[in-house]
Amino acid sequence: MTSLPPELPKSFADLLHLLRDLPAPAEACGAAARARQAELTKPQGSLGRLEEIAEFLARWQGREMPALERPLVLIFAGNHGVVAQGVSAYPPSVTQAMVDNFAAGGAAINQICKAFGLDLKVVPLDLATATEDFTLVPAMSEAAAAAHFARGMAAVPADTDLVAIGEMGIGNTTSAAAIYAALYGGLAAYWAGRGTGVDDAGLARKIAAIEAALAAHRAYLSQPLEVLRRLGGREIAAMAGAVVAARRAGIPVLLDGYVACAAAAVLHAQDPDLVAHCLAGHQSIEGAHADVLARLGKKPLLDLGMRLGEASGAALAAGLVKAALACHAGMATFAEASVAQKTGN
Repeated sequence: MTSLPPELPKSFADLLHLLRDLPAPAEACGAAARARQAELTKPQGSLGRLEEIAEFLARWQGREMPALERPLVLIFAGNHGVVAQGVSAYPPSVTQAMVDNFAAGGAAINQICKAFGLDLKVVPLDLATATEDFTLVPAMSEAAAAAHFARGMAAVPADTDLVAIGEMGIGNTTSAAAIYAALYGGLAAYWAGRGTGVDDAGLARKIAAIEAALAAHRAYLSQPLEVLRRLGGREIAAMAGAVVAARRAGIPVLLDGYVACAAAAVLHAQDPDLVAHCLAGHQSIEGAHADVLARLGKKPLLDLGMRLGEASGAALAAGLVKAALACHAGMATFAEASVAQKTGN
């Protein structure tokens, strides 16, 4: 691992300091966007959530006329030691194989990015070595969790104007489900889904692994960052870091599905304001994602029955965001088009 700039966290103490005093939204810019929406050649509110998206981006980009000139899809890849418990239908080698597939342009996310003009950046995180098996010991040390959080921060370019965040990692739906069970309570079976397509026996092993992890680490799970290091993975820590880096740089975030939202859930548990600049790209059918989104206070932009990961849902939602901003910037006002506005009820 390369050395990190001194401002990036090297411990949880550093990280907690970093999470304080984050930039607030530019409410004046949001108000200006809302006022423009009222002047465009359409009945007020007729574009529904497209109008909300334009206002949201204005607030978090700090621009009265928000724009997407450099949108980025950012994927982090990591391997999980809990795969040793038979929780996945695929071996850990698939993580590296899919990273290679991303590089060759052969994955679904490559096609979605091409369709919507999105840049794609993939960050593999020490794929030759998995995290520890969290049914037995913490998945990561504090130093390792902080380091991967920092790697996520460092991966966000300062000149981008929207980041769609996703992941690749065999075993990571087990990690995500364990994080949700630790943060929100309830049975492991409620949070566990079929992930890569495990059969009934595989799902039972997955549930058992989550139950074992909760029992092994129960004394430490009141602290969100401890939940992250004990039950998470490198890519989940990195996604959390990317979300925080985006907030510090005034960049709105689109969250992908079940695993990406686990990173957001850790931050939200620490302080709900940490994910205020995030939109939920889509609702996955994996696990109890609808419940997770409700707890995060996020209404998904799309619900297409997807569970692929690799930022695919978030990238599709970025296309929707681009359409919202095209309408916001390109439509004529009533005055420009010499169209009469509504005069009464």
